[in-house]
Amino acid sequence: MQSENKICQNCKKEFLIEPEDFSFYEKVKVPPPTWCPDCRMIRRFLFKNDRSLFRHKDEASGKEIFSSFPAQAAVKVYDREYWWSDKWDAMAYGRDYDFSRPFFEQFRELLYTVPLFSKSVLGNINSDYCDNAGFLKNCYLCFDLNYSENCAYAVKGTSLKDSFDTYEVAKSEFCYESVILEESYRVFFSIDCERCTDVWFSKDLTSCNNCFGCVNLRNKSYYIFNKSYSKEEYFEELKKLNAGSYRSMRDILQKAHELWIQFPVKYFHGYHNVNVNGQLLYNDKNVHQSYSVQDAENVKYSQMLLPKTSEAYDYSTFGVNASLVYECLTSGFNSSGLRFCWECWDGCRDLEYSTYCNTSSNLFGCVSLRKKEYCIFNKQYSKEDYFALREKIIQHMNDMPYTDAQGRVYRYGEFFPPEFSPFAYNETLTHDFFPLSKEDAEVQGYVWREPEVREFQTTIKAEDLPDHVDDATDDILKEVIGCAVCNKAYRFIPMELAFYRSMGIPLPRACPNCRFLERFKLINPPKFWRRACQCNGAADERNIYQNAATHPHGAGKCPNEFETSYSPEKPEIVYCESCYQNEVL
Repeated sequence: MQSENKICQNCKKEFLIEPEDFSFYEKVKVPPPTWCPDCRMIRRFLFKNDRSLFRHKDEASGKEIFSSFPAQAAVKVYDREYWWSDKWDAMAYGRDYDFSRPFFEQFRELLYTVPLFSKSVLGNINSDYCDNAGFLKNCYLCFDLNYSENCAYAVKGTSLKDSFDTYEVAKSEFCYESVILEESYRVFFSIDCERCTDVWFSKDLTSCNNCFGCVNLRNKSYYIFNKSYSKEEYFEELKKLNAGSYRSMRDILQKAHELWIQFPVKYFHGYHNVNVNGQLLYNDKNVHQSYSVQDAENVKYSQMLLPKTSEAYDYSTFGVNASLVYECLTSGFNSSGLRFCWECWDGCRDLEYSTYCNTSSNLFGCVSLRKKEYCIFNKQYSKEDYFALREKIIQHMNDMPYTDAQGRVYRYGEFFPPEFSPFAYNETLTHDFFPLSKEDAEVQGYVWREPEVREFQTTIKAEDLPDHVDDATDDILKEVIGCAVCNKAYRFIPMELAFYRSMGIPLPRACPNCRFLERFKLINPPKFWRRACQCNGAADERNIYQNAATHPHGAGKCPNEFETSYSPEKPEIVYCESCYQNEVL
């Protein structure tokens, strides 16, 4: 089978379908896509609220509860405990398929009629204000986090303890304001560190301890801004730096960032891989054009998958022993044969165009079903009738497609249209990675919603907080603070204040959301560019960094090219694997 170039329905750009892609589509019995990989990913992300909780009316009790869905969304919501109970039956909403109307139009009506569960959580203890999370204990405002304890304001990670304000951190303890850490202890204001202890303001360290303001170090101890000190000298210098002062901390952070940008970065982050390309790939085999994927095999165009996933394309945010998955979001967990599904998990088999279904098999166009099989639009069929009707519906989807306001055509093989999402553009994972203004979002046909903000009378301005954490008394827990960035109110919780004191960290002047947005600037998006290594022999091509070693390509420019998540507009000096490895200390 030959490669084929196609024009994306959405962005009108050309994209390539390769022979192995056609083989996968044939295996899972779907037609080739009509949207390019980036547009397919963004379309899925529009159905993912990644880190917000909203007040929403419980459809059963009428009470106000916290939910993944904003109050303005037209979906019906049940409190999670009620949704999982036997007090209601989603099959009561079953209906016949109407061959006089497009499938997607009918599905949208069902989606906004059948109640959905308020939050996607499992096995949590004393962690009511968390979502998309499982097996948490004593956690607060944590999202996409699993198997963690005593944490707050953490997004994306697993096996985290006593940590605050982190993003994509795993198997770590006592960490703060850090991004992409693994197996680390007491790491603060840092990014991309592995197996590190007592590290501050550092980037790309491996197996280091007692390092401060450093970059690109391996197996080092007692370094400050990449300069070696004796143990005694190191701790004397730390006292002078006075990191417990907010003013000192801001100066240190600026100096560290200025140092980081002067050193090369490796075009790719990951390890223990075979035949891969993408970003943040670990222990993978045959994984391509993918982002933040662990222990996977034969996966393409996918993002943020936990172990283990196999045989999957265009699959976002979940995984865990999932296979034969195509164009799905937040689905998985011992599931197989999922196509065009959203929030379907726990042992599901052969589901299509379904959402919020659990432990079910052979469903088509269903919402909120549990332990069911052979259902279409929440109506029960015999096995024989199910498969016969399924074939007729697929043919009908192709004969009478749905067309959205932008003129995009949806036949069998497309994920749900963006306007079906209960979330506005600025409430989703898409906006985090690919921010747009309200005007630009609306021009592209996306919904935009201004957040409903409850006004709180602030009692203190952020700039009036004590400069040093040692000067903060317990009375600070009573204060309502005005964020220095957005002016919205926030408070400190007791375990948060205790953490700042024990770690010697100054009180933050920004609210949790503004802190996240600042931290998220360190994250590359799940998008890739073709680039050349910027090593030019003795230095990088802009002559910012002077190489410390002679490279195999000699005095001339490195000939290596690669795909990377560092866009050409970013200021980082991007090296290939070989040139980068020659420069780490």
